[in-house]
Amino acid sequence: MEEEEDKETLSGEVSLENVSFSQVSAVATGWMFDFMFVSLCRHFKEEKYEDFNELISTLQVVSKTPSLKRTIYQEKTLICAFLSRLIHGEHLDVQFEEDESVTPLMSAAQVWSSLKGAVADDSLFDNITVLLLVQSVAVCLKEGQRSSASSALKWFENNIECPQKLRDKLSKIVDQKDTYHPFLMSFSFSRLLETVQIFLDAFLEKNPSDYLLKAATETVQSSNRREELEDSELQKSSSTETTNGSHQKKKSTKRKLLPTKITDMWSPKSTKRLSVSVKRITPVEISRMKRNESVNNTSANKKRKSREKWTAELDKYLKDGVKRHGVGKWSRILMDYDFDGRTGTMLKDRWRILLKAHEVE
Repeated sequence: MEEEEDKETLSGEVSLENVSFSQVSAVATGWMFDFMFVSLCRHFKEEKYEDFNELISTLQVVSKTPSLKRTIYQEKTLICAFLSRLIHGEHLDVQFEEDESVTPLMSAAQVWSSLKGAVADDSLFDNITVLLLVQSVAVCLKEGQRSSASSALKWFENNIECPQKLRDKLSKIVDQKDTYHPFLMSFSFSRLLETVQIFLDAFLEKNPSDYLLKAATETVQSSNRREELEDSELQKSSSTETTNGSHQKKKSTKRKLLPTKITDMWSPKSTKRLSVSVKRITPVEISRMKRNESVNNTSANKKRKSREKWTAELDKYLKDGVKRHGVGKWSRILMDYDFDGRTGTMLKDRWRILLKAHEVE
């Protein structure tokens, strides 16, 4: 009887009495989808766009599972599609629709209009819609594409419900080609991202989607507590052994430092002594080795210097990136330009140098 119970435990099988595996699979799939959805929202908030892009492809596949047909999962799928367009909002060369004239932000506005039922606050929904319209025009103007900005206005007029006064104001700005108009700056792209984050926080509060996340968190916390307890017991054991060893030393002056019989698995199986051959190096060979080492060091230093040198072109990339995204958005700037392997910290240091040199304000 005991052997049978052990076999059941080792097999890892779970009794599916009175339930079908398809039902269990549907629940588990829902948990996995929720976990990926929460993770995607976190990546968006923390601007970890590489992690976002890696996860979105997996989530897209899972979302097609037949069991995820409930309204809540459809809303979450639309939110994921909305966010994926939003993070590419400032890149006009990215396409989400068959119509090449539809920019990522225009496509995002179309998805956003389908999410009206998921937004509890009507004013928040209208605010994000306005920001999407303004930034659809502003991004085109920043890229010097006035005709695309006009096309974006017409597209919104035909597809998205927006105030007429707002469209008229934007039309005048497009005619003036005023890329840095105060109105555009007040409805900036960063403000759009912040407002969308407010929506995500409210949506997650209403629809937590964190069952699997909480379960995993509890498992990690339990594991950490167990490790801390084991470390504490190990320290106590070590302290006890040290105390007992000192008492034994007082009682006896003789103590074996090592066992007389070697049982270590790393010990050699042969009784032969190990021999090491040494080759005599002539003065000519020593001179050649030093010369080669000097050449290698020189070439390495040259490579290192060339990689660290900032060119006028790289400085221009940095200035344009800060103008577009703002100071501190180094990760976003790195996505727009090729800085020859430099990190966000390097960009920040270079910006400080340009500030001290009064090359930028």
